[in-house]
Amino acid sequence: MRIDVKGRNLPVSDDLRAHVAKRFRKVERQVSELASLEVEVFEERNPRVADSQVAEATLHLKGVTLRARSASPDVKHSINLVSDEVFRQVKRHREKRRRRREARAAAAGGGAAVGASGAATESPPQPTALDGEVVLEGEVVLQAEVIPEAEELPDEGSATGP
Repeated sequence: MRIDVKGRNLPVSDDLRAHVAKRFRKVERQVSELASLEVEVFEERNPRVADSQVAEATLHLKGVTLRARSASPDVKHSINLVSDEVFRQVKRHREKRRRRREARAAAAGGGAAVGASGAATESPPQPTALDGEVVLEGEVVLQAEVIPEAEELPDEGSATGP
């Protein structure tokens, strides 16, 4: 993952770059190598704003862009907060993609679907008919009468009537 650290009216030191790289390491493990992250730090100039150190992160993934913004009195704390928020968003995005992929696989495959625990869950068993008997759940056996098909029923048009 490519990480760009920008400072708006704020110098970006090597220490700050190292802190950003360290905090976004767990995000880096979850996303593709082609992803790019832009972290922008700046200071709010309004003296009434207590949380003046702001960090914004934009993560560009294939098909989606995730954004987070956080403010606090310390720039490193703002980076920590924004990295946690981006990690939550990446985790949610990955889980959503995984659920959609499993749903498509289950719809295409038909029978067994993969549950949340990762184990295959079977669809409810269909009763099987064995020569006039219906077997449910392996132990219950119901006797069923097999109705033979009628050989030939008279057609309405060919019937001779009054």
